Amino acid sequence: MASSRTITDTVHGTIRLEPLTQDLLETLEIQRLNSIRQLGLTYLVFPGANHSRLEHCLGVGYMAGAMARSLGLAEEERKLVQAAGLLHDVGHGPYSHTLEHVLSRELAVDHMHLTQRIITGDDDNVAPPDRAAFPDVPRIHEVLRKHAVSPESVAALIRGPSEKGGLFLDAASRKVDRRYLGQIIHSPMDADQIDYLLRDAHYTGATHGAIDVSRLLQTLELHRGQIAIDRKGLPALEGMLVARGLMYSSVYFHKTVRIAEQMIARAVERSGAPIAEVQKMVDHELLAWLMAQGGLQKEIALRLRYRKLYKRVVAYDRDELSDSARETLASFGRAEERRRAEDRIARRAGLEPGQVIVDVPLPELLVSEPRIAKTEVMVLDDGEARPFSKVSPLGRALQVRQVTDWVVMVAAPPGAVAAVRRAAASSLF
Repeated sequence: MASSRTITDTVHGTIRLEPLTQDLLETLEIQRLNSIRQLGLTYLVFPGANHSRLEHCLGVGYMAGAMARSLGLAEEERKLVQAAGLLHDVGHGPYSHTLEHVLSRELAVDHMHLTQRIITGDDDNVAPPDRAAFPDVPRIHEVLRKHAVSPESVAALIRGPSEKGGLFLDAASRKVDRRYLGQIIHSPMDADQIDYLLRDAHYTGATHGAIDVSRLLQTLELHRGQIAIDRKGLPALEGMLVARGLMYSSVYFHKTVRIAEQMIARAVERSGAPIAEVQKMVDHELLAWLMAQGGLQKEIALRLRYRKLYKRVVAYDRDELSDSARETLASFGRAEERRRAEDRIARRAGLEPGQVIVDVPLPELLVSEPRIAKTEVMVLDDGEARPFSKVSPLGRALQVRQVTDWVVMVAAPPGAVAAVRRAAASSLF
């Protein structure tokens, strides 16, 4: 068994790597994340955003352990949540969330479902030739069992507690509500969001992701099997949830970032390739594969390589749309209807199929970040627990705040903007 070692993390400083973490870091599933950018194509707008998904996973494991210690959890529980934090994103495909909606639509699963199956050994997103090249490297579920950690228990924490709670059996076979374990990994205030907001703000240079982590940790409490925060920590909780909203508006869903992501998503979607195979690729493999396909796929790969992106042609907020236009917009939730609209505009503008993008961000946002409108952390005040939205006006405002200033956007190559604008005006809705 490995001895304890340390690494220096950009955000959290010196992190001690315990034997379980060291062994998990040796797995192919984890090391694969070194070749996947945490923020996908965001580096095309924020040049510093080149950090990897592995860096984030290390940070989440560290932060999950810090939360467990602040809550006074048993060593066994701390070990469990640290492992879940480190492993929570092993199911990600190339460019992180960029292809998430394609995966969800084509396979009826999301990266969290894949992550759970990879942890338990029921699935593998390492390409077979790569796996065969290192036959002696154990898989995640084997490492966990070696350290007396249940892969099934780790996998159960990835999606957070269900609406019905998270009941576990204790040594005396009595049911105990331990929803707090899942909440450390996936909830309105979890280790995942704390790390990615801090890390992404650092690498993008955005000032919106500042969080008072020490105050959050000092005021964490357990209340009837759930994570709560003392009212003294309310300003820190407000700051975190506001930071989340601002980072989504200004960074994650920046219009140019969004266009770049939609370009590569359309290239994959229109390739007809098995999405399960694409999911096993890492960033550079996907770009090379697109180049080899020729046609639209090669064009988009070249545009991404040299940052010759499509431009926004027109965008509409919900209030700008008629009732009939809103009905049409709702139909774009079905990929085939959205593609018909894209191709109809492209034909009228004299472009090839795939060269017009119709972006409807909300459905995809809810796939990639289901927590975006969730703010209901319990706040304790003199022993009384109340939801955040009942204590802070910010809670109610954040639940209804829009992430983007458009509900539908059309994008196309720069030289075709005028023609596409005319075509969209007559045929989008």
